[in-house]
Amino acid sequence: MSQNTIRLTMAQAVARFLTMQKTVIDGETVPIFGGVFAIFGHGNVAGVGEALHSIKDTLPTYRAQNEQGMANAAIAFAKASFRQRFMACTSSIGPGALNMVTAAALAHVNRLPVLLLPGDVFANRLPDPVLQQVEDWGDGSVSANDCFKPVSRYFDRITRPEQIIPALRRAMQVLTDPAECGPVTLSLCQDVQAEAYDYPESFFDEKVWVPRRVMPDAEEFAAAAAALRMAKKPVIIAGGGVLYSQATDSLRTFAEAHGIPVMETQAGKSALPHDHRLNMGSVGVTGSSASNALAQDADVVLAVGTRLQDFTTGSWALFQNPDLKIIGLNVQPFDAHKHNGMPLVADARAGLDALHAALPGWVVEDAWAEKAEAGKEEWLIAADKATASTNAELPSDAQVIGAVQRARENATLVCAAGGLPGELHKLWKAGKPGSYHLEYGFSTMGYEIAGGLGVKLARPQDDVVVMVGDGSYMMLNSEIASSIMLGAKLTIVLLDNEGYGCINRLQMATGGANFNNLLKDTHHVTLPGIDFAAHAAAMGAVSRKVGSIAELETALHETESVDRTTVIVIDTDALITTDDGGSWWDVAVPEVSDRPQVNAAREGYVKALKAQRAG
Repeated sequence: MSQNTIRLTMAQAVARFLTMQKTVIDGETVPIFGGVFAIFGHGNVAGVGEALHSIKDTLPTYRAQNEQGMANAAIAFAKASFRQRFMACTSSIGPGALNMVTAAALAHVNRLPVLLLPGDVFANRLPDPVLQQVEDWGDGSVSANDCFKPVSRYFDRITRPEQIIPALRRAMQVLTDPAECGPVTLSLCQDVQAEAYDYPESFFDEKVWVPRRVMPDAEEFAAAAAALRMAKKPVIIAGGGVLYSQATDSLRTFAEAHGIPVMETQAGKSALPHDHRLNMGSVGVTGSSASNALAQDADVVLAVGTRLQDFTTGSWALFQNPDLKIIGLNVQPFDAHKHNGMPLVADARAGLDALHAALPGWVVEDAWAEKAEAGKEEWLIAADKATASTNAELPSDAQVIGAVQRARENATLVCAAGGLPGELHKLWKAGKPGSYHLEYGFSTMGYEIAGGLGVKLARPQDDVVVMVGDGSYMMLNSEIASSIMLGAKLTIVLLDNEGYGCINRLQMATGGANFNNLLKDTHHVTLPGIDFAAHAAAMGAVSRKVGSIAELETALHETESVDRTTVIVIDTDALITTDDGGSWWDVAVPEVSDRPQVNAAREGYVKALKAQRAG
């Protein structure tokens, strides 16, 4: 039986295929790819570049300034879209491709979909070694793109044009699968991009991808329901899976019906509104006192859509009830089984709805609910004190957070690595689902501004506010220019504490000397004295430096209606952090040192280890 075919280059086939992948959002069928970020070079400009030009009116191509930045933006787009839509990124071979590896790891850790299309060497090897080719004299098949293998959920190197048929189909399965979801890398040999093949027309049929909702296994479900029914002190830990499953209404219904306190991970924050009576706030190392007090005593933890990283569990020293049971409600069995948990492998929404139906009339005891209510009230007083306005010459991060919150109450907040995520996790009052956007799974400095761009592309109507420290800004700020080019307005609040303040505080806490973190403690001849406002203005942003919290609030109000990216700079104190809340974090301290401060810290560390629950 003959097939109808169409003759295309491999790159043209990739481009056409991407345009035909769809999904359904709010009853409307829409393209599943929100666009392609591209920085062209000799390894992709002729093949992929020509192909993307042919579909530019159907699938937009965005020009970025840095490959890591564009991949970060694409990943943020997927996160802000709750993984319902995502983007592709293409680069040349060599440094362009390798710049995306960090972003691939970020997506891998955070279970976020992105399609990476780096150029590669010539499959025919005749021009070898081509420009930017990495040669291995022990393995002729190696290229720089092999670095993507450990940080991709699926990797394939396309050495013949017809190989793209199974590769793209497998890529879409991974990108849309709730359990496998993560980065896909298709390494496109540059000569093969330009080779033609007679592709079956059916390969380009429209395909609508609907998220799979995995239902619970009967035996796992019965065990989980029984454990909850017997619980006296249950809590729910809401992770990012609650948002990706769009299970926020189910979480609210379940928690309210049964009176179970809810605590949120970094990825899960905003699963419940901050002012919901059962929302105890953040949990773990950067947790609220309300959440952590409950977690210490909890006899059952229903962990929904969370991978239970060390910041959530206080390096597994937070939970102290000897009879603790963990129910891992997760689409990914790897996560559901963690720390000898009772696995409940299921979609978050489907699992919560089923548990609710199986527990009619069951409500937690009054004493537990009263403890939760009192703990939250006490925490809110402490949080409001930390974020209150001040006349201090150098305000704390918390005081800046308070100013931003007061001035832009309904903003979607974007941040990443350093000290700010810890303070934001504790203190930011998130309202609607997805209004708190933190990259803390891989804790990637430099994500903030590019991530803000991705969020704005996904949610153009949102007031997107990026908070970033000077250290992270210096690592990757160039997508400010991209936001100007794309008319994607961001409000960037830049906190300048003259160095890496967060890691300096950790250095001090482990007994170390102030060394190589704050600029003044580095080996230097002259300190740089960077004018961040002038730097941002040079890229086209509206910018200003403010001298106080009051000026910051005024500037945030005045620039709300500005039509392009705005950068507001404020000097802050590098040493002040919010003392209330939080729990221990396992950071190994040297056993031997000639510094008495280190030896004292080691003694405290050894003592703290005794609370850690192995396995």
